[in-house]
Amino acid sequence: MSRRRIPRLLGAALGAAVLGLTPTVARAAPTPAAPSPVAAPAAAAAATGTQPYASYWYPNTILGWDPATDPDARFNRARVPLQPRTADPALKANPDARAGEGRIASLVSFGPTSSNPSQGSTDPNYYAFGYWQYVDKLVFWGGSAGEGLILAPNPTVIDAAHRNGVKVYGTVFFPPAAYGGQLQWVRDFVQKSGSRYPVADKLVQAAQYYGFDGWFINQETGGGDSALAGQVRDLMQYTKAQNATEFMWYDAMTESGAVSWQNALTTANDTFLQDGARRTSDSMFLNFNWSSGGLDSSRTLARGLGRGEYELYSGIDTEANGYNTGVDWNTLFPAGKPHTTSLGLYRPEWTWKSATDRSDYLAKDARYWVGANNDPSNTSTSSSWKGLASYVAESTPVTAKPFVTTFSSGEGDFYNAAGTRVATGGWNNLSLQDVPPTYHWLVESAGSKVTPSVDFADAYEGGSSLRLTGTPSAANTVRLYQSRLPVAADTKLSVVLKTPAAGPTRLAAAVSFTDAPTTFTTLDLGATTGSGWERRTLDLSAYAGRTIAQIGLRTTGTGSAYDLRIGQLAVYDGAVDAPEAPSGLTVLGAADVVAGSSQSLRLAWTPSAGGNVHHYELYRRNADGTRGYLGATPSDAYFVNRLDRAGTEASTTVEVEAVSTEYGRSTVATTTVPWTATPPAGTNLALGRPATASGQCNTDEGPAKAVNGTVNGGNGDKWCTLTSGKWLEVDLGSAKPLTKFVVKHAQAGGESASYNTRDFSVQVRSAATDPWTTVATVTGNTAGTTTHPVTTTARYVRLVVTKPTQGTDPAARIYEFEAWGA
Repeated sequence: MSRRRIPRLLGAALGAAVLGLTPTVARAAPTPAAPSPVAAPAAAAAATGTQPYASYWYPNTILGWDPATDPDARFNRARVPLQPRTADPALKANPDARAGEGRIASLVSFGPTSSNPSQGSTDPNYYAFGYWQYVDKLVFWGGSAGEGLILAPNPTVIDAAHRNGVKVYGTVFFPPAAYGGQLQWVRDFVQKSGSRYPVADKLVQAAQYYGFDGWFINQETGGGDSALAGQVRDLMQYTKAQNATEFMWYDAMTESGAVSWQNALTTANDTFLQDGARRTSDSMFLNFNWSSGGLDSSRTLARGLGRGEYELYSGIDTEANGYNTGVDWNTLFPAGKPHTTSLGLYRPEWTWKSATDRSDYLAKDARYWVGANNDPSNTSTSSSWKGLASYVAESTPVTAKPFVTTFSSGEGDFYNAAGTRVATGGWNNLSLQDVPPTYHWLVESAGSKVTPSVDFADAYEGGSSLRLTGTPSAANTVRLYQSRLPVAADTKLSVVLKTPAAGPTRLAAAVSFTDAPTTFTTLDLGATTGSGWERRTLDLSAYAGRTIAQIGLRTTGTGSAYDLRIGQLAVYDGAVDAPEAPSGLTVLGAADVVAGSSQSLRLAWTPSAGGNVHHYELYRRNADGTRGYLGATPSDAYFVNRLDRAGTEASTTVEVEAVSTEYGRSTVATTTVPWTATPPAGTNLALGRPATASGQCNTDEGPAKAVNGTVNGGNGDKWCTLTSGKWLEVDLGSAKPLTKFVVKHAQAGGESASYNTRDFSVQVRSAATDPWTTVATVTGNTAGTTTHPVTTTARYVRLVVTKPTQGTDPAARIYEFEAWGA
């Protein structure tokens, strides 16, 4: 196969990370960035209450990093420990998949190297990965010559991965000269002080402090010699000899010092894996151009070194074409034979990057991981890409009680707490993602089947729930989780569900036990009394002494339409535990968003005693006694991107409460945030507020772009949609007096005036249950910016587009939607 370069595209301003050979397309070398943010005065940064970001460094700047003085460090700590996981070969979904053989490492870019928010954001458009059951290691991919070469994972990704038993690595990237690489950076990396390697010591400190597992080393800067290669090897051996920090080595630099991709484990690169009796790295990512003979010889050499072939991850590049990428699957995973090596995925987030909206992303991601039939047990297809479930059997971290899932994907368009809507507007925070179902989706029936899905229209907790729809003609068993949960005398199984109307649920909980893992015992869930969320708590004491092997649901088959949501599924002992309250809630710093009207906050508190906390939720207390949701985290510190002042109040009370691992809730800790400046007479109240929409044209053209305060960021600085009904909605946080709306159309962002919105209206309401009231209607508009005076009070404002352009182009393009008031 021909050699090729693989660029990493993280944005127009970023340098490209490369896996492959020197690029054939010339690009200007990025200018090295200023020192990383940790070099800024710590006290000043903390006092401002500004947005914390994931850490990134050059080799020399990491030497100055100290978590005690880095104001962002506390916000970058993951709090979920790596969970053990298990797999029962008897319960694998696909008969062709093999357990305990080849594994999957996934190299994923979740965002840019710089300006990568530590704890999620208000943008629901995020790569909320949900197929952890097939992944062994995740590499937080990034780094560039212009920003920083060493990138630590942000805590949301670490928390989600660890909750699923998946290890997480940061990235150390030395780019080719064509992408700004400098050999001096490699020399800085391997510098010594006596017998120590100071940069390696900092890599260990960062991994231990932030809570991740190791580093992916990608050295592609040419010009080195054998002495330099030996120093890189010695640095890894030095680290391995002292602690458990892991390394994955990328097949680029050879022992001669030259960058020469072997596409295999060979005598030219094998000491970067194993050097006699010394372990250098824990695994190796083989470049993409591997062959049958090369992988066979790699397996033989690995065994000869005392290492296993499954510590070699043969790379495939899916950044450009996703599941349309050609792969020699029979060489890697030969049918009916042991796997040759493990699999390394480069940029599987193609499924998200190439998607037009969330539903398109979910469909593409399912196609990528479990195949064209959205069923891991049935990967038959005419395509060469059968889905990874066809080769690698599922693993599960559901091995200890309590086990609770609310089917949260770690993102949403609203936030619910115990069935109550406490916030509207989009968000992402993978720290709040639950363990996804092991089987996505596996439904067994002799007749027509129900269709499971993750539903983003309703939730009991968070922003999503499990929905079952269809017209089953026979009983359906929906296998959800493989598990290993021992049953005690006080063990309970709890299900929170919702039906469209009162009546029989036609649903039972289904569990199997390890002594008969494929045989399900069902426990009927009865009838509902209304259309709201209801809980059913089932006593499992009759099964004490046995171990739950699977958890699922069984529907009856009556031939009538079926529509039901599951908001929570839990297995726990005794009563639901309420955690101890946190204490010492403190404002570390604050910064004006709009002077006198809104500010961002850095908050911290002392964690609850006892350690049984799943996450903490933060709220503001309103004058009428109600609460407004501000965010959630498993950590003991949180950044609130915006706290709005209610009228002319002198101060706002902020609260934090603990939510236990069984979803009991503590009493709250409180603090007071003062307001000193005079509220402005008029301001854009929509700026930075949570926004939702009917859809979006591309992943980078979501509704948040219409309230970000800018129009000069190019074509990607707008909200765009092609949906038949076109609307954009903004939650102002509370009912506010409004004086005007300003809409900035396509021409305001630099596009053709022919794309300016022709016909549209503006609607308002004060409560989510109120009807919409139209306060402005426009027909025949040709202007790039329009202003619409009003006299009204509202919390929710909506722009409805009825004719998106001057001609026949069907896309609505809105660069800003502003709501002005006091």
